[in-house]
Amino acid sequence: MSTSRSRTVVVGIDGSQSALEAARWAADEASRRHLRLRLVYAFGWTTELVVGHPGLGERRRDIMLEHARRDLAAAEAVAVEHAPGLAVERELVVGYPIGVLVTESRRADLVVVGDRGLSRIGGLLLGSVAMALAAHGACPVVVVRGAGQELPASAPVVVGIDGSPVSEAALAFAYEEASLRGAPLVAVHTWMDLVADPVIAPLLDWEAIEVDERVVLGERLAGWAEKYPDVPVRRVVTRDGPAHALLKEAVGARLLVVGSRGRGGFAGIVLGSVGHALLHRSPCPVAVVRPEEPGEGAGPDGPQTAAR
Repeated sequence: MSTSRSRTVVVGIDGSQSALEAARWAADEASRRHLRLRLVYAFGWTTELVVGHPGLGERRRDIMLEHARRDLAAAEAVAVEHAPGLAVERELVVGYPIGVLVTESRRADLVVVGDRGLSRIGGLLLGSVAMALAAHGACPVVVVRGAGQELPASAPVVVGIDGSPVSEAALAFAYEEASLRGAPLVAVHTWMDLVADPVIAPLLDWEAIEVDERVVLGERLAGWAEKYPDVPVRRVVTRDGPAHALLKEAVGARLLVVGSRGRGGFAGIVLGSVGHALLHRSPCPVAVVRPEEPGEGAGPDGPQTAAR
């Protein structure tokens, strides 16, 4: 990408159990990729004092700072226990989670958050923080769900492919994840939403359409097998809604990867309600990968969005 990366995995910390699970997942990821782990707590404090009791405002601020430092220390302990020897740094930032983490994403290789947080100042709430990061983050964003599951070696990485160049970045990230983890890849392409007219639908040759859609998927996967010969791939082409198909394949998976347009919201298979369904209902962590900047190229022979 055009912005220089700092070779870090950033984790949003807020004192919740979900944030600790995110720190554990991110520690494993950083260790696999030989990156530093950066734990960030967004401290949303204002300069306003408690009305009628000026001294209470500063006292409350000190208490919140103490809790924030304690939460960061707890997250570091979890990360180091899970990945001994991992380089970890902690940062307490004045600001609100969305703005702070979007800024962090401009320098990071990956940003990781939990699927739910604390409903307090600085809390990482899925509805606002994760969705905003998925839409506007400058690097891949992982929302950790289903943490703590014991997964067999055969547990796959699942990637949604919508047939557009936008999904190339997601495909690049998914292949690299599968290779790093020694896992198989499941490539899912749906096409029910391509035919929306109920009048025309009965007149169509569905078998011919399915053949064409299999060709589309084959074209998207072309070249990747040579780049990642160690990754076995199962192709799923189905006349189904994208959210339903992806959630079905995500059962027992280690990661679900989808694409995002970055600015302007979701694209393709994660458009609107689909993205909302995946982030709120997936039984495994969800990685939302933004497309490449113009001129970068995400194909198997060019630079990738995935962290290296």
